[in-house]
Amino acid sequence: MEYKNILIIKMSSLGDVLHTLPFAAALRSRFTKAKITWLVHPQFADFIPQKPIIDEVVLFDKEAFKKLSLFKKVKHFFNMRRTLHDKKFDLVIDMQGLFKSAILAAISGCKTRIGYCEMREFSFFVSKPICGENKNAHVIERYLDVARFLGADVKTIVFPIPDLLEAQISLKEKLKIEGRYVVFAVGARWQTKEWLTEHFAKLAQMMTQEGFFVVLAGGAAEKGKGEAIRTQNEKIIDLTGKTTLKELAVLIKNCTFFVSADTGPLHIATAFKKPLAALYGPTLSDRTGPYANENASVIVSPVSCTGCLKKSCGDWRCMREITPQMVYKIFKEKIDV
Repeated sequence: MEYKNILIIKMSSLGDVLHTLPFAAALRSRFTKAKITWLVHPQFADFIPQKPIIDEVVLFDKEAFKKLSLFKKVKHFFNMRRTLHDKKFDLVIDMQGLFKSAILAAISGCKTRIGYCEMREFSFFVSKPICGENKNAHVIERYLDVARFLGADVKTIVFPIPDLLEAQISLKEKLKIEGRYVVFAVGARWQTKEWLTEHFAKLAQMMTQEGFFVVLAGGAAEKGKGEAIRTQNEKIIDLTGKTTLKELAVLIKNCTFFVSADTGPLHIATAFKKPLAALYGPTLSDRTGPYANENASVIVSPVSCTGCLKKSCGDWRCMREITPQMVYKIFKEKIDV
């Protein structure tokens, strides 16, 4: 079947959007002449690839929507319905698989709706789940099974990255250092996925003693953690809450080594095939870990309950048991110091 006007729904989070990039590249290779639109939350729109991969981006601001009055929510809902209907999609692909994405797929006006194999929150009633041979494999392969279902010949994993030239220039004004540097992404969406502040601080001390700068990255919510790590070490630069998404990408692209837990910036580092250490406790590295990057090393917590998928925990030991020395050992093995 040849489709001419395709909508991808993948609104969040940063890591999930990045995991979808190889699918977008494969979809474009299959439908070279189709118009492909991506529906996303505004805070992640900067990382949607431009033409020729994606022709148009449509925004749905979930946070702004939640703040509206009931009357304005209804009005916004019908405006979005009209916007999607007017585009006359002939294929909608729900790569989010949640209630919110199912609603948008349902109001798109398109009768042909599919999604990836893990359709949750009753989204499978709206879009047909596509399950291939990789349904228990890494999420990137699960997404690519949808492209394979549509006839794409997937030979390699490709991460189409948006243009970063302007961000390269603006970051230079914020990062005024000369020499090699390591990036620590210090936060995570789940509290249980975060590595300890004192572990980051100890590791930073070890790396700066080797002559490296350490740059702390993260959103505004990580500012307190960044300041606590930065204290009393002039070779630590705290950029938490100070970079755009594209500037963050440039920061990671140009670093010597990268360290983080299971969080969005990790997958930017993976896309650039950076040498890195990824720290996993409550989540499953074989499902959401760095993929198609031979320079990546994953450290899985040695505790027996690793991979529990809990967002809160009364006996949270897993990330503590990943020590700075474990990460430093990988750093020494990968980087000529």
